[in-house]
Amino acid sequence: MWVIDGIPLHPLVVHAVVVLLPLAALGAVVIAVRRSWRRALGVPVLLVALAGVAAVPMATTTGTQLWTALGGHNPLIDVHAQRASWVLPVALIFLLLLAGAVLTELATARAEAGLHARTTTATRARVATGLSVLAALAGLAVTAVVVWVGHAGSVVVWQGIGQ
Repeated sequence: MWVIDGIPLHPLVVHAVVVLLPLAALGAVVIAVRRSWRRALGVPVLLVALAGVAAVPMATTTGTQLWTALGGHNPLIDVHAQRASWVLPVALIFLLLLAGAVLTELATARAEAGLHARTTTATRARVATGLSVLAALAGLAVTAVVVWVGHAGSVVVWQGIGQ
């Protein structure tokens, strides 16, 4: 099991997921509201989401190590682990929708600056807006899943099982 100064790595890595994914979700809601915000903040929000999604497999790996070190097969830990299996799929959906929104918006901005047909850019703008709304909804879903999983993990710790 990986540790830092005697502390299992899992609770430390989990904080990256718990902070970055809801922060990216908030950013997704913000960029869905205004097209100018999507252009200005889209890439930074996408990078935060990418970092949050990248932290999920590390949290899963360190969680499995901690589960093994604690002897495994505790019903509360099992609930936490089962719930945790939902984080990566929902986070990937969120990331893909967000990437689609941001990249479509960037392509629209490039097309508007060039000589492309006006109907093409109007269609791209509508697609970017639709993807932004879907990404914001997916961001709310991933935040709910993170809270749901985190609550189960907190129950384990606060009931003294994880000590």
